Amino acid sequence: MAYDVIVIGSGPGGYVAAIRASQLGFKVAIVEKEALGGICLNWGCIPTKALLKSAQVLEYMHHAKDYGLSVTDPKADFDAVVKRSRGVADKNSRGVQFLMKKNKIDVLMGYGKVKGKGQVEITDKDGKVTTQEAKYIILATGARSRQLPNLPIDGKKVIGYREALVLPQAPKSMIVVGSGAIGVEFAYFYATMGTKVTIVEFLPRIVPVEDEEISKELEKIYKKKGIEVMVNASVESVDTAGATVKANVKTATGNITLEADVVLSAVGISANIENIGLEQVGVKTDKGRVLTDKYYATNVPGIYAIGDIIPGPALAHVASKEAIVCVEAIAYNEKKFAHKPEPINYMNIPGCTYCVPEIASVGYTEKAAREAGYEIRVGKFPYSASGKAGAAGAPEGFVKVIFDAKYGEWLGTHMIGANVTEIIAETVTARTLETTYQEVLNSIHPHPTMSEAVKDAIEVAYDEAIHL
Repeated sequence: MAYDVIVIGSGPGGYVAAIRASQLGFKVAIVEKEALGGICLNWGCIPTKALLKSAQVLEYMHHAKDYGLSVTDPKADFDAVVKRSRGVADKNSRGVQFLMKKNKIDVLMGYGKVKGKGQVEITDKDGKVTTQEAKYIILATGARSRQLPNLPIDGKKVIGYREALVLPQAPKSMIVVGSGAIGVEFAYFYATMGTKVTIVEFLPRIVPVEDEEISKELEKIYKKKGIEVMVNASVESVDTAGATVKANVKTATGNITLEADVVLSAVGISANIENIGLEQVGVKTDKGRVLTDKYYATNVPGIYAIGDIIPGPALAHVASKEAIVCVEAIAYNEKKFAHKPEPINYMNIPGCTYCVPEIASVGYTEKAAREAGYEIRVGKFPYSASGKAGAAGAPEGFVKVIFDAKYGEWLGTHMIGANVTEIIAETVTARTLETTYQEVLNSIHPHPTMSEAVKDAIEVAYDEAIHL
């Protein structure tokens, strides 16, 4: 075999798998058809955060007077904002190139597919086909924008997230279909850039996977920002024949027509499992995802799958951890690693949404905890009572914690507010350690910080509130 491990796809799952495999003594190659870092670094997580930061700075400038400062007529240079975002993405992609070289990983540019047992066929940009061999193949091919039959993406008037990252100018109006993380992040960005934004959500509330109180708070804040929110609504069809897009929207009270310059389809993702050789080698799939065991082995010996192409949350940090567990399990079987890795606890995966205000959550929602039969204690601490949040000019939002009343187990945390994506890790770590509320209250939190709102919320849950 030319290689011990070949990884197909170089996103946060693929490149992490390649690095960990190299660290453990395997000879490794990684196959990438476009740019190292995959969608996350080039067209997802990283460039969107750069856009959102520019929007946040513009929002600060518009509210400079609130901070005792004077700024005259702040404006966005949209082209420069997009260029900065692309620059940040390019730098991160070059960082992955450096890591590949540092870890002596061969980078094979081209479209990779499983050809047979231990074989990967690679077609480069000129159409030249080569075949490489490896004892183990890890599939990490990621996902793309999901397309609805009644909302075909043409890349101009009906766009996906990739086009939304590089529009030549901010449209005057935009309809965002779907209010998951992608939808609400772009809604905030474009609304701050001056676009009139309407969100259309099929379910009864926006950010529907979050705790219900989080959804209500974000909708209230977005409406205050001038973003129109329509729930229990669906885009039935679009007419792109004219200068604008006309969307036929079904609502609880009947059909209406919305008109905008652009429609952004943000209705989720589809896994990239087509044309990668799964059928030829007999890899089992279900509902568009590859089936694996808890160590990411497929039903075909020597073939593994991680990240967005398997069931579970399609998140970069999940793919990275799956990569490590997968490779360490392979290494254990090859006697290159001392113990079998611990499988991931998918009930303790943090979710983060980087709109303004940010959203972060982990564990049970209040509704899910009750439905699971827990007797619970709930504590909620508003950012309006946080000294640091007030000083930062960010009093919107709250921290909500949920504990099992019987044993004090930390069941979940749900936050909306400034910096909450940085704060959620405390809950994740504490839940991994099976910490109870007493240990957290006995851990001194620094003051003034936004993170101490977690402690304050726990105090509320146990009737020990000091600051509320």
